[in-house]
Amino acid sequence: MVHKLLKSAATLFAVVALFAFAAPPLAAQQVNPTESSVQEEQLMRALQSGEAVSGRITIPDARAGDLIKPDNKNWAATHGGTVKTVNVVAILGMLVLLVGFYMYRGKIRIESGPSGRTIQRFNAVERFAHWLLAATFIILALTGLNLLIGRAVILPIIGESAFGTLSAWGKIAHNYLAWPFMAALVIVFVAWVLHNIPNKTDIEWIKQGGGLFKKGVHPPAKKFNAGQKVIFWSVIIGGAALSFTGVMLLFPELAGTSAQWQLYQVIHAIVAGIMTAIIIAHIYIGSVGMEGAFDAMGSGQVDENWAKEHHALWVEEKQAREGSAAIKPAGGASPQPAE
Repeated sequence: MVHKLLKSAATLFAVVALFAFAAPPLAAQQVNPTESSVQEEQLMRALQSGEAVSGRITIPDARAGDLIKPDNKNWAATHGGTVKTVNVVAILGMLVLLVGFYMYRGKIRIESGPSGRTIQRFNAVERFAHWLLAATFIILALTGLNLLIGRAVILPIIGESAFGTLSAWGKIAHNYLAWPFMAALVIVFVAWVLHNIPNKTDIEWIKQGGGLFKKGVHPPAKKFNAGQKVIFWSVIIGGAALSFTGVMLLFPELAGTSAQWQLYQVIHAIVAGIMTAIIIAHIYIGSVGMEGAFDAMGSGQVDENWAKEHHALWVEEKQAREGSAAIKPAGGASPQPAE
């Protein structure tokens, strides 16, 4: 009888001990749904009220712990609203103006007709720098616009898969082609800055509208007229702004705070849109808008009559320096003396 009682007591003690030691671990593994829902509710309240929410991180960059930041919401609204509007208005507005100008003026012809003789306007180095700057800028502009309006314009046309691939390659091109763009910008500045210093002849050119709006009007100009100087300084100043802000965007640690980085991105996008509109006008005049203008950056040789109509003072200076060697037959051979 005593043996049975001792055996029962030992069994009871073992059961109690089992529950005593096993219960805490089992309870610790349970998920508290109330606590989880409270955390989610707090996050939703913070999102709606615009409060900042940060998490715990173990890396040196403290900004990586930001989960919700009111400034980011404001920046997203600005970037998707004001910045997009400025770009669309600038580019479409310029296209509308150029179409209207072409309908009014048509293609600006060489009024005295091609002479059959040419004069060198730009050398190989100048043309290389120009085309490097032009090519890189066009790609940078297109890839940048894709980031801004691609989802609304391109994605519905080509689909999500193709748009994703296009955007991924576009981002790589944008990041790497920025460097040759900056290099070309420096070369162009060094090559042409002395010819683009404003002078009193520019005032007369502006008064006469550069002869663009009326046939038979050819205000005198040196190597670059007032309109071209506006293009030059727009590209140099705008390109410098794009270069600086672009480097800040590529290396956010150099930009400082998140607010500064966001400011650089807004400046970058707005300057890019305005520059794109200006370059569209430049492309128009240098191609379909004016007869003989493309040759300046094509072969480097322009027709003598074209040069005299648009850059008479420059032709006089060149002939004073080089004499009869400044003018050559259209084929490129040096003129032969009469017998």
